Amino acid sequence: MLYSKIKTDFLEYMEVEQNRSQKTIANYDHYLTRLEDFAGDIKISDITPELVRKWRLWLNRLGTNSSEEMQKSTQNYHLIALRSFLKFCAKREIPAMPADRIELARVVRRQVTFLDIEELNRLFAQPDIKKINGLRDRAILELLFSSGLRISELVGLNREHINLKRGEFMVRGKGQKDRLIFISTTATEWVQKYLDARNDNTKPLFVRYSGKKSVDLSGNYLRLTPRSIQRLVSHYALMGGITKHVSPHTLRHSFATDLLMNGGDIRSIQAMLGHSNISTTQIYTHVTDPHLRSVYEKYHSQKV
Repeated sequence: MLYSKIKTDFLEYMEVEQNRSQKTIANYDHYLTRLEDFAGDIKISDITPELVRKWRLWLNRLGTNSSEEMQKSTQNYHLIALRSFLKFCAKREIPAMPADRIELARVVRRQVTFLDIEELNRLFAQPDIKKINGLRDRAILELLFSSGLRISELVGLNREHINLKRGEFMVRGKGQKDRLIFISTTATEWVQKYLDARNDNTKPLFVRYSGKKSVDLSGNYLRLTPRSIQRLVSHYALMGGITKHVSPHTLRHSFATDLLMNGGDIRSIQAMLGHSNISTTQIYTHVTDPHLRSVYEKYHSQKV
């Protein structure tokens, strides 16, 4: 059986039977097409450990716009997609290489960047709240830190999704999993101020206000894009004199780190972040532990 035919069946299986998001399916299609770019429309039986080894070398040298070599984490996304594809083949009793023959590359875990309270206050103070887009931006910054939302979850919010009276709402995150989101009183107040200042009935919670493409043909404001939010967060961090690289995900890191520093348990934080695996959440335990200094000072001898 030809690779392209089974790849199409696999992507349809992800959509219909696994109910994966269109974004995930598009990513898997992209990664799996890279194998076809390298090897052509081969037979499934031609996917061997040696072919995979040569493909990995090809991926490594493919590079990106900013590097001569593709990052190991990005290479692993390709391999994960291929493993899922091979598992699908096994499920459909299509003769193929066992998925467990593919080993992922070891990746050096990046250091988590987060903002302390003083930096957060400087960041929040930058938007011009006398303007509607400044109110919107302050609400975005406050909500990101208060909730730990992913940027994709934030941009997908509509007005009716968020319950400001209760200070909580449900969001559908990665893997189509629903989780409960809590928001602070401060974030609630800023979102409400922004909504009170709006004079439109557009559904999205956060919309565009500048540029030629701010509204659609019916006059409704268009939803802010993830790229727009990335730019505004980076812009306000620069305005606030913050030298770290700051992104929306930095505020998610700051949310988790703040919970840990104030005694939150790792399992609860895992649930609030929507992590499937506790090991993903444990990166924050390497950042700070409120008990380490007290243990050090209590038990470590200060005598020389």
